Amino acid sequence: MDAALTHWINGAAGVSPFLDRTMVAVSQIGVPLMVLAVALQWWSRNDRSHVRHACLSAGLSFLLGLAINQAILLFIHRIRPYDVGVTHLLIAPSADWSFPSDHATASMAIVAVFAMQALPRRTLALLVMAVLICWSRLHIGIHYAGDVAGGAATGIAAALAVRLCYRENSRLDAFATKIL
Repeated sequence: MDAALTHWINGAAGVSPFLDRTMVAVSQIGVPLMVLAVALQWWSRNDRSHVRHACLSAGLSFLLGLAINQAILLFIHRIRPYDVGVTHLLIAPSADWSFPSDHATASMAIVAVFAMQALPRRTLALLVMAVLICWSRLHIGIHYAGDVAGGAATGIAAALAVRLCYRENSRLDAFATKIL
């Protein structure tokens, strides 16, 4: 089912040069744009300390999620879908294993933090960006749908771990949110 879904989504690759270029661009600059969007919220005028806590939590979740992925890669060696003929690859091949998707982990960690901080408009905007990033990874043929789902789960788990360990209004949080 994973291969069939991946093949179906990737089936649109090569049909429209504009769509292909758009998906490649989203895949390449989507996560940096999300990081920039979070960083710019540091100077939010509304509910400043709460939003700053969300920004810091998003950064910590992002990093923790990617660290967890590196540990997973030590044990799970999943071949990329283009290597077994499931997808048509639109970018240069990747040198590492397919599972989990770092892009999905990073983007969904950020979304999960903002959702847990009860910032609905920001969450919705970031969710749209994250879904586009995840979809682009399938469209360009670099990941299976299961890789993206696994990456999203890792990102959400990292956000939950950060929420449990890094409390809002703690001494560390009060110090960190006053910077700049």
